[in-house]
Amino acid sequence: MSVKRLTSSFKDAMNGIRLAFENEQNFRLQMIAGLVVLFFAVWLPIRDSERLLIVIMVFMVLIMELLNTAMELFIDLLKPRLHHYAKAIKDIMAGAVFLTSFAAVIVGIIIFGPYLIGFIKNLLTRV
Repeated sequence: MSVKRLTSSFKDAMNGIRLAFENEQNFRLQMIAGLVVLFFAVWLPIRDSERLLIVIMVFMVLIMELLNTAMELFIDLLKPRLHHYAKAIKDIMAGAVFLTSFAAVIVGIIIFGPYLIGFIKNLLTRV
């Protein structure tokens, strides 16, 4: 195993993430939302298993968006030959990202919900 090849692989991977961040609005929004969620996962006194689940869900959403972006770019190369399938494939990939994001929101509500409810109750009792 070559350190030079390994370093090059890491640079390529970071370049891919950078390209997605610079060119894909959804990836930027998901990255920002993920950072906010990870902040709360560290800040709130949740169980380690809940924290792990939050981390997994954040990365699953980001990974799905990267796969969606890569698939869209690939389909755009083939579009002239496969025009009637191109839209269907893009829609299916967008659906996969949506379902992953939806699952992440459900997990977030289940884990963070009690803290949010407690925070709101605390605010209301002060008023």
